[in-house]
Amino acid sequence: GNPLYFQSARNVTVNILNEKTKVLTRLVTGPQAVEAHSQKFEVKTLSGKLLFSADDNEVVVGAERLRVLGAEGTVFPKSIETPNVRADPFKELRLESPTRALVMEAPKGIEINAEAGSLKATCRTELRLESKDGEITLNSAKIKLPNLPQGSSSSAGSRQKIYELCVCPNGRLFLSQAGTSSTCQINTSVCL
Repeated sequence: GNPLYFQSARNVTVNILNEKTKVLTRLVTGPQAVEAHSQKFEVKTLSGKLLFSADDNEVVVGAERLRVLGAEGTVFPKSIETPNVRADPFKELRLESPTRALVMEAPKGIEINAEAGSLKATCRTELRLESKDGEITLNSAKIKLPNLPQGSSSSAGSRQKIYELCVCPNGRLFLSQAGTSSTCQINTSVCL
């Protein structure tokens, strides 16, 4: 009914040997670290559920949730495969690659949802939406393009705030002050 204590000024080592006295597993508890040497390392709950395991091929986290508390986040030098990436409730989720590209691939599609807030995509050079076999749908009550260039007005006295949305041959969009007929042809210098 009493606890068993192992006490040492340096370390405590527990070895499991085979019949030829070869070490199969070793547990070393020292002043700097606790080390386990074996083919496989497992941590289980009292009921036997696997929480963590590690061997030469893989590391498995069996808990319902993996939480990384470091302020700098988590670094994956190669790739990560997961069915779900989610932030804690009322917390921000950021997927960031400060020096390289960020690639998300899925054969059946990728869904990004912001049920109760906005979604923001920012980049330094070029943002591209591309669909190889389908279409791109902008489905909203309001679609704003606030920084489009404007063509020069053809009539000096006109002060109307109605514009025509024009498309250059290279795909660039611009605004041209609306007239009785299309004014896009007058302002094609914007396309250069």
